[in-house]
Amino acid sequence: MEKELKGKVAIVTGAGRLRGIGRAAAVALAKLGADVVVTGTGRKPENYPDDEKAVGWKDIESVADLVRAEGSRALTIVADVTNQDHVKNMIDKTIKEFGRIDILINNAAYARAEDRVPILDLDENVFQKVVDIKLTGTFLCTKGAAEHMIKQGDGGKIVNISSTAGKKGQANFLAYNAGNFGVVGMTQSLARELGPHNINVNAVCPGAVDTSRMDVVRDDWDKMAAATPIGRNGTDKEVGDFCAYLCTEAASWIHGQSINQNGGSVMEH
Repeated sequence: MEKELKGKVAIVTGAGRLRGIGRAAAVALAKLGADVVVTGTGRKPENYPDDEKAVGWKDIESVADLVRAEGSRALTIVADVTNQDHVKNMIDKTIKEFGRIDILINNAAYARAEDRVPILDLDENVFQKVVDIKLTGTFLCTKGAAEHMIKQGDGGKIVNISSTAGKKGQANFLAYNAGNFGVVGMTQSLARELGPHNINVNAVCPGAVDTSRMDVVRDDWDKMAAATPIGRNGTDKEVGDFCAYLCTEAASWIHGQSINQNGGSVMEH
């Protein structure tokens, strides 16, 4: 049976971590046959989590190896999604290597840490960085990819990774709430604009997912699980698989939605 996304080309941003939604989405897309452009910021190995160091993890190169293991082609690109020149280079290299762009997963995000503080303690530069990666990054990457999707004339799929923090405000989450609420609004605007070009645009709003960015809250991990009706936190594979599903024909009538994936911890639409 031929893989549904064979012949399609996907870009996944923020995809260099061993435990991460980006890696999971890249592998899930490859399982469906897509060729994948894997991007990351070029983290220094000395800053890798212990589990990555233990297995000799090589950031986006290791994710590319996982993509190739599924029988798909992979291209790795170090890029800052807030930098217009970096994004242009990412788009240009993708077109040069693969000739087209069909799928974009906007997954890049600021590492969770010093942004989760009261507003009186929130540094302006940290606030700006959180918002820039989420909003400017999504804008620049989508603009670049959508241009080629429109030129190609046969549609496309864009999935923005937001958060349950894009649905419900929380104390000490100002920057993160602002960025993720913004992604939900951008998703609706883009869906109305790009829908006539047969480009589906949706967002996924995960809750607590077992990724390396959540290591800073491990002391509260069980409490977070207990706070969900389903009684557990999520996995990066669950979110990555769902992102890939949104890129299939079965999901082609899902459009402009920001879909909660959080075990019921937040049910606001």
